[in-house]
Amino acid sequence: MENGMVAEQAYTSYKPLLFSLAYRMLGSVMDAEDIVQDAFLSLGAAGSEPIRSPKAYLCRVVTNRCIDRLRSSQKQREVYVGPWLPEPLLTEGDPAGNPAEVYIQQESVSTAYLLLLQQLSSTERAVFLLREVLLYDYDEIASIVGKSPANCRQIFHRAKRSIGRPAAAGSGSAPCLAASRPAACRETRMLIEGFSQALARGDVAALLSALAEDASLFSDGGGRVTAAIRPILGADRIVRFLAGLQQKSPAGFTFRPALVGGGPGLVTYVHGQPSSVVSFDAAGGQIHAIYIVINPEKLRHVR
Repeated sequence: MENGMVAEQAYTSYKPLLFSLAYRMLGSVMDAEDIVQDAFLSLGAAGSEPIRSPKAYLCRVVTNRCIDRLRSSQKQREVYVGPWLPEPLLTEGDPAGNPAEVYIQQESVSTAYLLLLQQLSSTERAVFLLREVLLYDYDEIASIVGKSPANCRQIFHRAKRSIGRPAAAGSGSAPCLAASRPAACRETRMLIEGFSQALARGDVAALLSALAEDASLFSDGGGRVTAAIRPILGADRIVRFLAGLQQKSPAGFTFRPALVGGGPGLVTYVHGQPSSVVSFDAAGGQIHAIYIVINPEKLRHVR
């Protein structure tokens, strides 16, 4: 079979997997889409020699191009104005899916998780994701990143220690997670809805009760729009900051609930155009972190 035809078949089978890998690597929806598209074009343009494993080939191309992109953008990140947050990924729920798999997929594209990955080098991030999320064995990972299986094993365990991940995806903890996830989702959704309603009506007491005392708020404007250039720390300060934003809301301001990175979030609009995407890190019935992406460059894919 010609590689062009193989690429067409692989596109349907592997595009979601490759996008999930690239997005977790880069934290950018648009860059991930570009790299995945280029990988399929590369497969289709490969020589007449049949490619034995299109999946392995595509993973290798995507991984290496993500590493190159991360290295080339390192200097830009160093001079980024204010907190850097990943581009928000608006997702659709899949109630019919396996609960454990849905949990793993959604949790591992949350803003909090993607920020943890930023602590890793590009190679550590690749090895960690190929093992933790895609469940590749070390021989497969070694062929993708060009290191020995033993070295990949060491890199993975070092990366896991660096970001404090207690167990790999697909470990024995999954059944417990599968059982608790639906209830936790409902609880978090109700918490976020209550918080949004309290903010809309200016109910300070309700806002404070929803926030952990040591909660944090991160606002990413990228120097393009007005945003807090430092994290807002503490429930009292967060409530005052959000109340100030609410009072300054322009005419035509609206918001709606959305799934952001698989979890409950909000999209705000001004005259129907997206103005921000808000995601949350919540546990134990309280909000521990709020992430607001205002940078218009990171909202171009939001409809």
